[in-house]
Amino acid sequence: MTNNKILIIDYGVGNDQSVINALYSLGYDFSVSNKKSDIENANAYILPGVGAFAEAMKNIDKFGIKSLLQEQVLEKKKPLLGICLGFQVLADYSKENGFYKGLGFIKGGVIKLENRKNLRIPHVGWNTLNIVKKNPLFSKLSGNPSFYFDHSYHFACDQKYIAATCDYGQKVVVAVQKDNIFGVQFHPEKSQNNGLKLFRSFFDYLNIKQH
Repeated sequence: MTNNKILIIDYGVGNDQSVINALYSLGYDFSVSNKKSDIENANAYILPGVGAFAEAMKNIDKFGIKSLLQEQVLEKKKPLLGICLGFQVLADYSKENGFYKGLGFIKGGVIKLENRKNLRIPHVGWNTLNIVKKNPLFSKLSGNPSFYFDHSYHFACDQKYIAATCDYGQKVVVAVQKDNIFGVQFHPEKSQNNGLKLFRSFFDYLNIKQH
């Protein structure tokens, strides 16, 4: 896939600036928008986000982009990387403060982390990953890399979609992959060199070159 137009989707729940800063530092070209025309014209997407699932889906509906994203990602097979809350909304539903439907890109649901071994909830800080599928997201990383987390809910999905897990009193799914759809629970944009390597791996998968 060449001549990609990468779009960071700004839907009002974001840590957009942190992602923007990371991509600028790597030297990639991208744009930031929630306009339908920009989504249609993009070749690949980054969907960041922090905060509550319900607000995220409310904003996606408010901007009128849910069905458009489903068309572009599911039907036209444009690659998408969801980050943190942007990863969770890929699910069918979330049980965060009620029951809310997600984008339905990957079968599964978002449920609260269980308080085991007296570990603090939310899960905030660095944690080591157990890589299940090295390519493409973790192709530039070796061993068991650490990434920065900040979440109270996790994505429960089928084993076949899991790209990485971590241990936090329980096995937590922290990265998924389904065809052209990718998601990570951690924040690569806040994970220093390991996060930058993950972004480079994703852009290499898209065959996008640094300028």
